[in-house]
Parts: sequence; C-alpha cells; structure tokens
Amino acid sequence: MEKIEKLIKEYKNYAQKFRFKLNPERKVMEMLVEKLIKNEEKYGARYCPCCIISGNPGKDKGKICPCEECPKEVEKDGYCHCRLFVK
Repeated sequence: MEKIEKLIKEYKNYAQKFRFKLNPERKVMEMLVEKLIKNEEKYGARYCPCCIISGNPGKDKGKICPCEECPKEVEKDGYCHCRLFVK
C-alpha cells in the first residue's frame, strides 16, 4: 500500500503541473496505479496499463506513464487514454 500512496502522490504532482487531476474515483485510480506498479516490476518501467507492451524498450518508450501524449489527450478529450488523469 505504501508504494501505491507514493505513486499517487507523484502522479498528483504531475497532474497539478499540467492543470489537471487524478481520476476522482479512488478505486479506479488505485487499480490503475497497481497495474503501473506491476508493469514496472515485470518490465522495468511504468508502462500504461492500457498499452500493449512489445518487450522492446526502444519501441515501448512512449508507453511509459505518464506518456508523452497524456497532456494532449487530457486537453482534447478531458481524460488520458487509461483515464488515470482527467480534466
């Protein structure tokens, strides 16, 4: 649980930087953060849970959360693809 809270705090700071926030549904947010932690343990990086990981670090670089598309997705759609961040 400590890892989850630490990562939530990190992502909350990231969201504030771009003037958006974390998903207000706590269970959804925790589930997504847990998946990020599992991906980091399995693949060595916090790949977005909504992405398919090829296993090629060079190819998968843009899938690390928060991905480079995240601020654009939130601005355009009101949320990122995996819905961890919302407007």
